[in-house]
Amino acid sequence: DFEIKHAKLRGVESEGMVCASSELGLPETGKGIMILDESIGELEVGKPFGSYPCIADTIIELELTANRGDCLSIYGVARDLSAALNIEMKPFEYKQEERMKLGIARKMDLHTSGEMDADLRYKLATLQHVHSSFLIKLRLAMVKAEAENPLAEILAYATHTTGVILRMYDCASFCSPEEEKVVVSVEAHAKGIIHVHANGKHVSIVGVSQSEESKPTANSSEVLIEASYIHPDLLAEAVANEKIETDDLYYKTSRGSNSDLGFGLGYLAYLMEHNTEIECYEGSMDVEVEREHEKVLVDAGEISDIVGMEIELSKIAVVLQKLGFEITAMNDHQLATKVPFFRHDIKNIQDIAEEIVRIVGINNIPSKPLVFAEKKRLNETSSRFAAKKRLRNRAIGVGFYENISYVFSEKEVLERYGFETTDEALALANPIAEELNTLRSTLLVNMLQAVKRNVSYSKKSIPLFEIGAVFDSARTQHEKIGFVFAGQAERESVTNAGKPQVIDFASFVGKLGSVIGHFDLVPCTFENGLIHPYQSADIVIDGKVCGFVSKLHPSVQEHYDIPVTFIAEIDFDVLMPKHINAKPISKFQGVYKDLSVVIDKSIRYYEVAKVLNGLDLPLLKESYPVDIYTDEKLGEKKSLTIRFFIQSMEKTLEESDIEHVMEEIMRALQEHFGAELR
Repeated sequence: DFEIKHAKLRGVESEGMVCASSELGLPETGKGIMILDESIGELEVGKPFGSYPCIADTIIELELTANRGDCLSIYGVARDLSAALNIEMKPFEYKQEERMKLGIARKMDLHTSGEMDADLRYKLATLQHVHSSFLIKLRLAMVKAEAENPLAEILAYATHTTGVILRMYDCASFCSPEEEKVVVSVEAHAKGIIHVHANGKHVSIVGVSQSEESKPTANSSEVLIEASYIHPDLLAEAVANEKIETDDLYYKTSRGSNSDLGFGLGYLAYLMEHNTEIECYEGSMDVEVEREHEKVLVDAGEISDIVGMEIELSKIAVVLQKLGFEITAMNDHQLATKVPFFRHDIKNIQDIAEEIVRIVGINNIPSKPLVFAEKKRLNETSSRFAAKKRLRNRAIGVGFYENISYVFSEKEVLERYGFETTDEALALANPIAEELNTLRSTLLVNMLQAVKRNVSYSKKSIPLFEIGAVFDSARTQHEKIGFVFAGQAERESVTNAGKPQVIDFASFVGKLGSVIGHFDLVPCTFENGLIHPYQSADIVIDGKVCGFVSKLHPSVQEHYDIPVTFIAEIDFDVLMPKHINAKPISKFQGVYKDLSVVIDKSIRYYEVAKVLNGLDLPLLKESYPVDIYTDEKLGEKKSLTIRFFIQSMEKTLEESDIEHVMEEIMRALQEHFGAELR
């Protein structure tokens, strides 16, 4: 620190001293004495230097994250402050008077090749007496963006102010000795990498670097000005992949620049008009890329939930508009917005919420505990998925392997075995193969093909299941689960002396029960060519016929050249889990009682079970057959033994209670079937 005051130096009266900027606590604006001009205001002798508003300025130092390249310029910061402080931005409107009436096309040719990824705009200008003002030098020094000559200083100041990427070339680099025209060749070298050539020589990569010999000097009389925009993510990835050397301007380009090229060129022309004698050619040469704006649907309720405070939709709209977003549609609760190109970091509603929080202010949002409540997401689709998963696990648990096949089948095969086929009007227009020329109406045909292939691979036990779609003649889709078991019931092992039994009806039905749960079997009503006439049955679940189980018809078995095979196909919808009302369990002991009766051979047990289930006997909890006996003495009769489980919810059973239940059962069997006690 020092004080300048009246003094006598070597016998000479001194009223002060001439200082360099660094001696006044300012950044260096050049070597030696600081020379002022009227860019800071009208110079008055004796007026304190610090009283000039441009000197008594505020320096704002910002720490920006990598995604906020839009705030690497004065204009970008002003735009954010406009939104935060709710102040209208001052418009910058400058229309340059193009005093030179000669059009740019008379002086310049622009050639492009390849797929362009950048927007480019070129202007031509003639220059004389180039200088830059003290204010420009001082402000560039304050932000550590000093340049090597006045023209470069003006260019750097315009870029720092507007955020538009600007370069300047000496036109002498682009003019050949034979022609006076400026010929610019722009070539897409790779995705995101665009080279600029002059007379066959490389002079720059758009937004990345520029050769020293192409830069204008103090002696340049004619310059080519380039404004450019390229998506920062595209450029950064390309530069990293190609390992290209970069210059200082690349930092702004790779972080995200202003895409309003006209704004940048207009402000540069404004600066040059005040610091040089400039004449611009009429018009510009442009390269424009069609690119889609990112679109985000903003819901006020969702924004409020994310922020943790009620934010009105009108407030959201005002903030977004001040930040440069375009509102394309709006209703009472939502708005649709286009994201500006300079905000490449905005992708979704969470990013929009972050902008709202930033402008509203985190300190203005009341603190509250986070409520993390998962919504109920269970629906029919998730329930079907869970049901399929459970069935798959059970099927695999009892030894089945899952088969996956096309939803197509061969129409001739389906018709041969009596299955439904798609109507001609709804037939496949372009089947992928002749063997797959129609939508399947059963899973079993495709599964039998899989069995045949496995037999050819010397497999001796082939248990398969498949869950898939089938279609009726109107192409209405249904889901079914199919089972096929061919060959040995189990693998060879010590327990079966290497000679396992072939799968039989009872074993197959038992495995089905382990997968799909309880079901009843009744005489088969299905008709198709795969069903065995004497070893088949309908599957009944909750009183509804939902499929069939059968031994494969011998002729089909012979046709496919496969061992003894059993098949089953069931409607998947019937297997969907149902709501179960919990019932209390009795704490009193129950008893089992057997009843043997003689009935006609023609009477099937499911008819008997229907009568027993219809009895109004609260003590009767369960009944099932345990023995069926026939011999010559019984003739056309058979002996049926049924076991009953009897239990009370209220008391320990007495003998009279048990006898009453058994008497009611016997009376019902006598009335319906003429049963006699054996």
